[in-house]
Amino acid sequence: MDKRIVSTQKAPAAIGPYSQAVASGSLVFTSGQIGLDPLTGELVSGGFDAEVRQAFHNLQAVAEAAGGSFAQLVKVTLFLTDLGHFARVNSIMQELLSEPYPARSTVGVASLPRGAQFEIEALLAL
Repeated sequence: MDKRIVSTQKAPAAIGPYSQAVASGSLVFTSGQIGLDPLTGELVSGGFDAEVRQAFHNLQAVAEAAGGSFAQLVKVTLFLTDLGHFARVNSIMQELLSEPYPARSTVGVASLPRGAQFEIEALLAL
């Protein structure tokens, strides 16, 4: 099995023993992205919507570093600390992604790293 580590400075550095993404064949498995500013390592200000947009921006940077784009997303998993924000995430996703949309799971969680309210991970097929 071939395995290639994907890394970019345009997304936050891993804050533990993991990679931003791992590619194997035509598949890319990303680690979760929260709304961290890659330059400061801090959560962006501006509330929930700003965190979601930054997390997607970070995911896009990792996808591009792997040689892909949002067009190659086949599955995303969303983690929300408040499922009451579900409609807001849907609205932002419709702005940032084009049809056909990837498959998706959404999970309500008690907490996320660094006090984030939103996290996204993805699978891309290049």
